[in-house]
Amino acid sequence: MADWLTATVVENKQWTDRLHSLRLNVDYPMFKAGQFTRLALEIDGELVSRPFSLVNSPDTRPLDFYFIEVLDGLLSTRLAKLKPGDEIFVAPKAAGLMTLDQLPEGKHLYLLSTGTGVGPFLSILNSAEVWQQFEKVVLVHAVRYQNELTYQATIDAIEAAHSEQFMYVPFVSREAAPDVLSGRIPQAVEDGRFEKRTGLKINADDSQVMLCGNPDMVLETMDVLINTHGLKKHSRRDPGQISIEKYW
Repeated sequence: MADWLTATVVENKQWTDRLHSLRLNVDYPMFKAGQFTRLALEIDGELVSRPFSLVNSPDTRPLDFYFIEVLDGLLSTRLAKLKPGDEIFVAPKAAGLMTLDQLPEGKHLYLLSTGTGVGPFLSILNSAEVWQQFEKVVLVHAVRYQNELTYQATIDAIEAAHSEQFMYVPFVSREAAPDVLSGRIPQAVEDGRFEKRTGLKINADDSQVMLCGNPDMVLETMDVLINTHGLKKHSRRDPGQISIEKYW
């Protein structure tokens, strides 16, 4: 297929009834941690593609894509059925600005995600640059149910390698679970529970915040950070502290 790379499925790991990690073997060019590319399948004679973030770090393979099967989704329902040895098309170049080289200087980096939005942050956390750039790095993963707190072995390995710098804060909103914060990210930031958990203060002098996931979470959390913590949205023309990826 012209302008696409042909990849082979290495693993289709099913975490829950709808959450999958699709791992692909392909000779893929270098990309930046935090970027995304496109996956495609031929369906009824047409090539159907969607963007997916790269979970693996730039220097590791296979490529790793974390996705949710949308029950009526044209592509995701087919991705969920792929087996080792099956072929799939991958766009030959990654894109996206949720990368460390886009951030201004700061001491503390907050990676706030919901659902599959944790994917690009795992790529960043498995890259050497983040530990050289920031003194403290906080990963937040917010889900509905505890079994959706995936990639625990990866997170444990990050914590073991960077115990003085790294902090993991899971959220579960729809059931009681041990050692997690309940409810949603914006409310916990606004009412102080999040800062109490981390022992760190979010402020414009020390902090950089990256938001990825549910658009409601992204916009609500950004509003809270702007209105109660004095942060502002970051752009290359007007540097600030909040970088966002709505993810769908």
